[in-house]
Amino acid sequence: MTQPLVAILDDEPEIRRMLSDALDDAGFRTACYSRATEFEAALNTMSPDVCLVDLGLPDRDGLTLVHRLALESGASIIIISGRTQVQDKITGLELGADDYIIKPFEAAEVVARVRARLRSQKPGAPVSQTAQFNGWIAHFDRYVLEDDAGGETAFSHAEGEVLRLFLDAPNRLISRAQMQESLGGVAGESFDRAMDVRISRLRTKLREDPKNPRLIKTIYGAGYIFLGDVRWG
Repeated sequence: MTQPLVAILDDEPEIRRMLSDALDDAGFRTACYSRATEFEAALNTMSPDVCLVDLGLPDRDGLTLVHRLALESGASIIIISGRTQVQDKITGLELGADDYIIKPFEAAEVVARVRARLRSQKPGAPVSQTAQFNGWIAHFDRYVLEDDAGGETAFSHAEGEVLRLFLDAPNRLISRAQMQESLGGVAGESFDRAMDVRISRLRTKLREDPKNPRLIKTIYGAGYIFLGDVRWG
């Protein structure tokens, strides 16, 4: 089972080390960066499930980076910052962050916030780990799509959240408002764009024709419908 990947972007070595150690001990994979340029270059070859982003970066405005991540990455974004003003928090959330943690903090709190962002089911609800549909098997325990020939394609946790939402409600319209309520985040352009990115990536991994997708249909002005015969378990 591949554990979720948490990217840590902070220019303070002590904070990077503390967060990495705590998250590693909790069973996550981590990747650490001290500069935005280094982090952005790494995004070409990795797909983190959660990004922990400090706003006080030496080479880039942290809020600008948060906005770009919200629009392009599809990952959950948690800001970690020494900025304590309420307006800073509001701005960060409006630009697409999912959570905001103020320095100083306890590492255990960050681990708990990361787990909360990755939790796709309500506590106590049964969680099915596999779903079969239209020649595919989605393995949510391994974050893998398996085709009818046994070939496997990995998907991120963020993409898996959207896929599970579709598979839980096949052949029914899911509005943007319903997606926002189920997946969390701040409604608006950043959230809509993040959903577009996740859905586009899912279509690619499901080998959909982008001009005429068979499974994930866009209902313009209303939302999406997943057209499939789904069997869980």
